[in-house]
Amino acid sequence: MAAIAAPPPQPHPPASAHHHHHHRRRARLPRLAAASSSSSSSRFRRRFSSSSSSSSPSSAPSPSPSSSSSSSSSYGGSGGGGGGEIHYASPPPPPPAAPTGAPVYVTLPADAVGPGGGVARRRAMAASLAALAGAGVAGVAVELWWGVVERQGPGVYDWAGYLELAAMARRYGLRVRAILAFHQCGAGPHDPPWIPLPQWVLEEMDKLPDLSYMDRYQRRNKEYISLGCDILPILKGRSPMQAYSDFMRSFRDAFKEYLGAIVTEVQIGMGPGGELRYPSCPTETLSQAGISSELGEFQCYDKFMQASLSARAQLIGMQDWGNGGPAGTDGSRQNPEETSFFRADGGCWNTPYGRFFLEWYSGMLLLHGERLCMVADAVFSGSGVTIAGKVSGIHWHYYTCSHPSELTAGYYNTLLRNGYLPITQMFARYKAALCCSCFDLRDEERNNSKSSPEGTLRQLMVAAKMCNLPLNGENSVTRLDDTSLNQVIRSSRLYSGGTSGTSFSFNYVRMNKSLFEFHNWNRFTKFVRQMSDARTFLARLEFRRGQHYLSSMSVVWVVSRACA
Repeated sequence: MAAIAAPPPQPHPPASAHHHHHHRRRARLPRLAAASSSSSSSRFRRRFSSSSSSSSPSSAPSPSPSSSSSSSSSYGGSGGGGGGEIHYASPPPPPPAAPTGAPVYVTLPADAVGPGGGVARRRAMAASLAALAGAGVAGVAVELWWGVVERQGPGVYDWAGYLELAAMARRYGLRVRAILAFHQCGAGPHDPPWIPLPQWVLEEMDKLPDLSYMDRYQRRNKEYISLGCDILPILKGRSPMQAYSDFMRSFRDAFKEYLGAIVTEVQIGMGPGGELRYPSCPTETLSQAGISSELGEFQCYDKFMQASLSARAQLIGMQDWGNGGPAGTDGSRQNPEETSFFRADGGCWNTPYGRFFLEWYSGMLLLHGERLCMVADAVFSGSGVTIAGKVSGIHWHYYTCSHPSELTAGYYNTLLRNGYLPITQMFARYKAALCCSCFDLRDEERNNSKSSPEGTLRQLMVAAKMCNLPLNGENSVTRLDDTSLNQVIRSSRLYSGGTSGTSFSFNYVRMNKSLFEFHNWNRFTKFVRQMSDARTFLARLEFRRGQHYLSSMSVVWVVSRACA
């Protein structure tokens, strides 16, 4: 039995004063939660007022259910507010469970910082961040492009534009997720925004074409440096891993005052599109969710990848297996049954050679991810930030035996093997968060009966939960219709509603002018409230009460004027 001496009772204010106090608290919130309805705001205010009272330092826990139903009964030691001692017949009740809501982040436009290193459209950006803060958004995600920061030459870093963005986010009480983007953005100058790799890297690729990935048709892909040369000094005396490491260290030093408080997470780019995968299909094809159904091509034909494959084959005494990649793949086809490698009955993927090749191919990708996680863990250790990596949601052959589009991307995931668990186990070793998409996609929207975005997402979630990873969800398509937003909410609750202690947040990809159109903005602010726990949502608004926030109509007007 525990005895806790309560502090001397505080005199109760007269009933009129008590009523006036609560009236003043309630009067403040409608100005903060501008986009919420009056009825839902009242309900949220009651919950927020009650949770604030119960968490007061002068409150004492009470085992009686009735005593928790009113804020006045949580003060002092009895329902009447008297002092004295509180006696527990059993151990004190545990603290309340962590809120089950999911904070929402918004990914900024890819060209938020332009090719010259300055913030693009400053007035529009400031108005947009103010609006997002007023909507209860937790923070923003921003890509920090290698081709922008280190554009002037090896080891010459220009963070000015991104530091200005971080300062703007701090001004509006927003957190920042920094995405260190070592890949290109866009398909070419004709596809804005176009942000290639640094020019000095492209020059090295021109001198030595095998720095880029190549498929069996000798088509090269320059979205990302081939992982086959990760540790070779091919970038003016540095290896790609050394270049990535130097970039991370420079970022850490430049953003030192923001790390842990404003910049709370650093996502490491690990491949094309920032994802841990091979460029088996062009990124612009993958971004067309529900449309692509290509099998993809194995990216193992540059000389560095071929040297690794040959060495592995010799190691097991099967030298012939190291001569090129598998035959009979024909990634231009959409039906795996038309290929000798991927077909269900007698396909080469399930032979000793097929298993050897796929273990090597996926193992090289896993090794690349591990190297990056190891570097990031060493650079950001003790800085207060979480590191993260992203896995692609490749779902259009999920209901086949061989899962060909996943195999060519580097995920050895088939009917007989879980290809995502080794990835989540690797992330867990470095306490990294996992980011994945497909949260807005439904199986019934598919145009291919073998596709299953929901099945792919469930498998990724199970693997992440088995390793107790924090999970960051994303939408695959930028849209704000009720169907897709409701699907995000349903998908999110599969991960965030349990009691395993895993955390979940959501990145909305991405902010554009249409987000602030009247009907879209109303849908979005409602979505943020639905994703967030009521107490967390209102506490966030209360924290920002000193700022000037905008109604839905004002948001549309201000941002449209700023963008003009």
